[in-house]
Amino acid sequence: MSRLFFIVLKLLLTLIVLGVALWSAGFLLFRLPGATGIVAAIGFGIAALAGLVGIWTGDLRLPLGFAFVFVGLLGWWSSFQPSHDRDWIPELAKLPTIARDGEAITVSNLRDFRWRTEEDYDQRWETRRYDLTKLSGADIFLSYWSGEAIAHLLVSFTFTDAVPLTFSIEVRREKGEAWSALAGFFRSYEMAYVASDERDIVALRTHARGEDVRLFRLSASGAQARDLLLAYIGDINDLAAKPRWYNTLTTNCTTVVYHLAGTVMPGWRLPFPLDPRVLLSGYLPGYLRDMGAIRQDIPLAELTRLGSISERARGISPDDPHFSEKIREGVPTGRP
Repeated sequence: MSRLFFIVLKLLLTLIVLGVALWSAGFLLFRLPGATGIVAAIGFGIAALAGLVGIWTGDLRLPLGFAFVFVGLLGWWSSFQPSHDRDWIPELAKLPTIARDGEAITVSNLRDFRWRTEEDYDQRWETRRYDLTKLSGADIFLSYWSGEAIAHLLVSFTFTDAVPLTFSIEVRREKGEAWSALAGFFRSYEMAYVASDERDIVALRTHARGEDVRLFRLSASGAQARDLLLAYIGDINDLAAKPRWYNTLTTNCTTVVYHLAGTVMPGWRLPFPLDPRVLLSGYLPGYLRDMGAIRQDIPLAELTRLGSISERARGISPDDPHFSEKIREGVPTGRP
């Protein structure tokens, strides 16, 4: 029995060392320039191999030495701190803040760009006021650019007396900085909120980028939409006050929204273990339908077809004040 125990223990330690080695090699590759990162990653791999040899031969000096090296790497990792003070790309140069006065909210640094291409656009930042008593519901947009598995999520709050207020969670890139999903695991990017007019943030994807954008009307009541909006407001202001890292897996455009929704809509909490359709955000509509957040009386394929708005949107000028109304024509409402 004791022999089996030690074999299982060694197997478990082996898996831990392999996981640590994989993460550490990625961190070194993405955090050290060029050949330096490659050499450091190879060196760490050799240290991990030595640790594995020690685990299976009983030479405890080797795994302890590897653990010491890893603790030093964690110390370096912890020294990286997010910042709001960098040379950001123009569309992410400002973070929104939202002040509340009774039933009125005032959104500062609301982005309302006009995009001709991704490189050619007019910049405009505004301050807008919204009446919470006029909040009617919430919708989501999913923007697909590479297959069905991954999409970018936008959450849009609708009002009876104003154009929708849309939020996006973004990777806040610096000028000249490229996006890499792998680098997003290693404290390479800060997170940003964008508060925007749909004529900016939706048209950017339908017109300038030519992406496949799909609209789904949520079944949230006005009260639920209000609670979710207030949760957004709290987190938006928290982020403006204190920067945080973006993480490809744990702090991205869907997982952050899930946590916000979970604080105000207990019935919409994710099951355990984590549903893969939340991480593979392109499949999010199937999950939302299963939990009743979108229409269940219409087949998902039909909801998707009716909600595919890109072609219709491209026939509407982003300068049209009725842009948001027109892209919703023919899209089923959130409740029968």
